[in-house]
Amino acid sequence: MKFKTTKEVLLTGIQTVQNVITPKSALPILSNILIETHTNQLKLTATDLDIGITCLIPVDIQEPGSITVPAKRFSDIIRELPGEEVNLSTKKNNLVIIETDTCQFKIMGLSKEEFPKLPEFKDKEVVKLDQGVLKAILNLTSFAVSFDETRYVLNGILFKIDKNTLTLVATDGKRLAIVDKKLTQETDKAVNMIVPIKTIHELNRNLREDGELSLILGNNQVLFDLGPIVVISRLIEGEFPDYRQVIPAVSESKVVVDREQFLLAVKRAALLATPDYQAVKLEMFKDRMVVSKSTPDIGESREELNVEYHGKEMAIGFNPVYIIDVLKNLSEERVGFEVSDSEKPGVIRVDGYTYIVLPMRLS
Repeated sequence: MKFKTTKEVLLTGIQTVQNVITPKSALPILSNILIETHTNQLKLTATDLDIGITCLIPVDIQEPGSITVPAKRFSDIIRELPGEEVNLSTKKNNLVIIETDTCQFKIMGLSKEEFPKLPEFKDKEVVKLDQGVLKAILNLTSFAVSFDETRYVLNGILFKIDKNTLTLVATDGKRLAIVDKKLTQETDKAVNMIVPIKTIHELNRNLREDGELSLILGNNQVLFDLGPIVVISRLIEGEFPDYRQVIPAVSESKVVVDREQFLLAVKRAALLATPDYQAVKLEMFKDRMVVSKSTPDIGESREELNVEYHGKEMAIGFNPVYIIDVLKNLSEERVGFEVSDSEKPGVIRVDGYTYIVLPMRLS
């Protein structure tokens, strides 16, 4: 194999795929990136056996071929090379030579034969999605995913497609985020799958604000084709909880507040939170809300906000992180926060989006 390209193009390709690589993998080959020539393009592939990612970059190919190289070392070398143009060639015994005008590196690779093959998705139905829309709704749900490995089925986002509606759901048992989005095209393919959070992070990192992507569902696997980048992932097996039954009816008791002011007030109160005293206190009065925090041996804070509120006076506590996560990802100037009782969940509903958060006991 022999090709030349620019340092910037090669580094972009490496950085696209190398995030999925697990350091200190039991199989040495999984620490490598597979490099293959592909009709005037170079195809880079990395996998941890649960998720695989491929990326095509433009290069000038002089001899076709393939090799796998240690990802971290290869990335570090390319990053530090002097000059712009990079020439790469392979010799017998899997020796890889990386050259610029003034600098040469030789490193040992491994043959392509040892690298795991990614699954193929032939003759499967394709669902087209808008990249910008998917990116936006992933941002509204991904923060609510659970990292508790004993509840493995919650370690990802539920994707449901029914005719022309895409639904995404995430929960960690203390909060629940649901988005319903109308698709531009109707599909006969019913999709019901749980995509792991690591795949979601990779997907979100590579989604653009414009253009389409193709979603192809296989046997317990899914492929997201973003054009030059393809993400393939195993799915989480199991039954996602019935989330519809825990959505409260719309409450008339609602605080309408400036989103940015509410976000900053909760952030400031959270400065005094500790693992033992997490809850931030929200007190509702007619057309005003007091955000406060009191932590023994640390200190206290109090801040008043002008709001629209005509319900009963009440106080309720929330984990500030759960409020900050949703407010920083919404784009609306004002949000309605439904709070009917100090022991009932708070709910934010915005145009096809529902976020439910359980209260915390105020100590």
